[in-house]
Amino acid sequence: MTEYTVRTSRSDQMINITHIVREEVRKSNINDGIAIVFVPHTTAGVTINENADPDVVDDILSGLRKAFPENGGYKHIEGNSHAHIKASLMGSSCTVIIENGQLQLGTWQGIYFCEFDGPRTRRVYIKVIGN
Repeated sequence: MTEYTVRTSRSDQMINITHIVREEVRKSNINDGIAIVFVPHTTAGVTINENADPDVVDDILSGLRKAFPENGGYKHIEGNSHAHIKASLMGSSCTVIIENGQLQLGTWQGIYFCEFDGPRTRRVYIKVIGN
């Protein structure tokens, strides 16, 4: 397993980490297997989505802000329930198949670290498993 540090600069943002995962696959010399990406935080997550048009990321963040506003009358005393909800929706991990040493992502897909309670310094764990 490899741990990476991700530094976020805004309260919410999505950072493309596909290149980091690809590099871990390359370094592993695993031809066929899986890559697991895990985020050990309750107000951040990881997802796979379009990486060709940056407007998609902006639209996702805008939609999440509208659906779960920061001041939504939540009970959680820390005031970041909106971030917990968004992180739960995105999920804390994703798994990608490795075939012939390559991530089997779709043409337009990328792996994104999702910050919902930043700016912060976060961790991402990547585990590459193969035969």
